[in-house]
Amino acid sequence: MSPTVSSPHRRDFLRTSAIAGISIAGAPLATIGSVYAQPRTTKPDLPKITAGANTSFAPLKQIDAGPLNVGYAEAGPADGRVVILLHGWPYDIHSYVDVAPHLASAGYRVIVPFLRGYGTTRFLSGESVRNGQPAALAVDIIALLDALKVEKATLGGYDWGARTANIMAALWPERCKAMVSVSGYLIGSQAIGTMPLPPKAELEWWYQFYFATERGRLGYEKYTHEFAKLIWQLASPNWAFDDATFNRSAAAFDNPDHVSIVVHNYRWRLGLAAGEPNYDDLEKRLAQAPVITVPTITLEGDANGAPHPDASAYAKKFSGKYAHRVITGGIGHNLPQEAPQAFAEAILEADGYAS
Repeated sequence: MSPTVSSPHRRDFLRTSAIAGISIAGAPLATIGSVYAQPRTTKPDLPKITAGANTSFAPLKQIDAGPLNVGYAEAGPADGRVVILLHGWPYDIHSYVDVAPHLASAGYRVIVPFLRGYGTTRFLSGESVRNGQPAALAVDIIALLDALKVEKATLGGYDWGARTANIMAALWPERCKAMVSVSGYLIGSQAIGTMPLPPKAELEWWYQFYFATERGRLGYEKYTHEFAKLIWQLASPNWAFDDATFNRSAAAFDNPDHVSIVVHNYRWRLGLAAGEPNYDDLEKRLAQAPVITVPTITLEGDANGAPHPDASAYAKKFSGKYAHRVITGGIGHNLPQEAPQAFAEAILEADGYAS
C-alpha cells in the first residue's frame, strides 16, 4: 500500500498528549494534504523514492566533537545547504539510507551522525559519564556543527532524533534553519516524567519501567538485538522489514556504550538517574516547555505503534511557519525509512519555508 499524506485522525487525548512529547517525554508518496499549514512556498521536485532501494552509505567519516569522536555518513556537495538527519532508538543511520541520496541529488550536503552510544561514535575519554539525558544529545549535535564549521542547518529527526532536534531548535534557534519532526513536540522534563498516566498509556511505556530495574539492564545487555527487533515490530506493526534490513541497523547496537546510554536515558526521564551538572541550566529552560520559533513540519505515520502525542496537543508549541501531515499507508514509527519520499519532500518544503 502506498504511503500518502492526509489529515490526522483523533486519538485518545489522555493517551497521546501525555505520552512521549508533551508530558514525558514502502512505496512512493502519492498525494499531499495539510493541517495547520500555510500554503507551500516551494514545490518539492524529487525523483520517485522506493523504500529499501538503498542499503549502504559511502564510507563513514569520523570527527572529534565535544566529548565524542562522532561517526557519520555524508552525501552531497560540500558547499550545499546542510541537512542534519538524526536517528532514534533502537535504530541507526540506516533510517535515512534512502532519504540521504535523494536530498544530495537536490544539492544538499546531508550529514547523518550516529548518536552517542551507537555505531562508530565513541567517547574520547574513558572517564566521561555515559550520560543519555536528552540535553546531552542535543549539545553533541551543536558540537558536531561546530566541528564541521557549519553555522546553520535544517534538522530532521524521529524518536530520540526528533527530541534532539526539538531541543536544538528551542535553545539554539540561530543554528537551525528549519526542522522536520516526526511525532511533533517531544521536549519533556524529569518533573513531568514523574506524573502518572492512565493505565493504557503506562502500558505502552513498558520498556521504560523494565529499564528502571537491574534485571532490565541485564536483560537488554544480554538480548540487545532481540529486544530491538521486538520494538521495531511493535512500533511499526505493518512494516515488513527483512532480516538484512534489521541486521544492518542492529550492528550499531554493538557499541560498547550502547546499553549504558539507553538505560540512563530512560532512567533519567523517570528521575531515577542523575544527569550531569553542566546541563542543569539547559534542563531548567527545557522544563518550561519552550515554544519553537524555527519553521517546522511535523509528520506522523498512520500506523505508529510507539507512544506519541496527538497533533492537537502540540500545534501551539510551534510559533513559526508550521504544517502538520499524517502519512498514510500503514506507516509506523520509523517514518524516514518506511516512507522516505514523504520525509525527503518534507525536508525540502521546510527548508523552503526559511528561504
